[in-house]
Amino acid sequence: MRILAAAIQAVEPGAAVSHYICREENSLIIDRREYPLDEIRHIRVLGLGKACLAMTRPLANLLPPHATRGLLIPKGTPADPPSGFDLQPGGHPLPDENSLCAGEKASALVRGLNEDDLLLCLVSGGGSALMTLPQAGVSLEDLRFLTSSLLTCGARVDEINILRRHLDQLKGGGLARLASPARVVSLILSDVVGSPLEAIASGITAPDPSTRADALSVLEKYGLMKKIPPSILAALKTIPETPKPEEALFARVHNVIVGSNAQAAAAARRQARSDGFHPILLGNDWQGEASEVGRKLGHILKTITPPRPFCLIAGGETTVTVRGRGRGGRNQELALAAARELAGAPNVMLVSLATDGEDGPTDAAGAVTTGETLERGMQLKLSPETFLEDNDAYTYFSALNDLLKPGPTGTNVNDLMLGFGW
Repeated sequence: MRILAAAIQAVEPGAAVSHYICREENSLIIDRREYPLDEIRHIRVLGLGKACLAMTRPLANLLPPHATRGLLIPKGTPADPPSGFDLQPGGHPLPDENSLCAGEKASALVRGLNEDDLLLCLVSGGGSALMTLPQAGVSLEDLRFLTSSLLTCGARVDEINILRRHLDQLKGGGLARLASPARVVSLILSDVVGSPLEAIASGITAPDPSTRADALSVLEKYGLMKKIPPSILAALKTIPETPKPEEALFARVHNVIVGSNAQAAAAARRQARSDGFHPILLGNDWQGEASEVGRKLGHILKTITPPRPFCLIAGGETTVTVRGRGRGGRNQELALAAARELAGAPNVMLVSLATDGEDGPTDAAGAVTTGETLERGMQLKLSPETFLEDNDAYTYFSALNDLLKPGPTGTNVNDLMLGFGW
């Protein structure tokens, strides 16, 4: 628990933002760049994503209130929202009418800015669904159907976001283009493996290196060309390309990663060493089917031979191809797939959790598997293979009381998998 807590605390959104922005007399200093306030006509603040509320709070004493307007687009309505901001929660994991309203408000916020204005964006995971403004000819229902299809077919988040960037007016650098010629600074809490700027919340202020042809390739890869609404295909063949890295507008845009999975893993490593474990980092780029990754990590945990006690630390974001009708999330499915691999192994434990505290459409962040999990399940007549086939890891671990339920953490930097041997 101490190691998990250290990892989450290391990417607390407010602290992450505070590390990169401060005020010195009459200037804002953002990532060591100076923005004199007497040279700025208006400051606009856009907070987008699951962590945007916490990311906004450090700004309260930094920004001049007379020059500031802002919009926050979180997941859900908070009990104590920051004062002075318009609040427009969006839908997640599928965009909804609230997401559409958020997109319209965001567009209105940045239109009409000039070169003397500053747009300050606070971006975190979940933003792709929470805010949308579809391209002409594409309806909200079209986007919902496409997103649902991609989420259930096993597509990676970076692949899903290629399509989102080309089908939305604000994504793929679209917001930065609308705000031009204003200066734009985005402080970004990454929830994407490798932290590519264009993939986090679908890159609202980042240039898009992908093309419409790349978007069509994703549809082809997952056999969706004949399943999606015709309007999607029509748009991908006719809409203008997204803004590219060489475009002049990005000379006035500064994107800064303030927190990531790598930082959480590094904190877990420090805490593990402090608690007497031999820590081993396995990388932060774990992707692929959750069940396959679970079996791989289970095999590593069972066969690795470092000095005990040890703590294996891995990060990333897996996917689930949904074939059943059960409940669960990628971390629960990963842990369940590891149960057979770890069966009978003494003194080992695998913990897999979503750092935002929300694994799939459940109230669990993940689950815990040990060498005894399979036997305990069999005593209750529960076969892990049966539950995996139905994508029902939640029910399996609920029966064993081995779900992790910390509640929403307020941050979001992918998933962490910790393997212990003692």
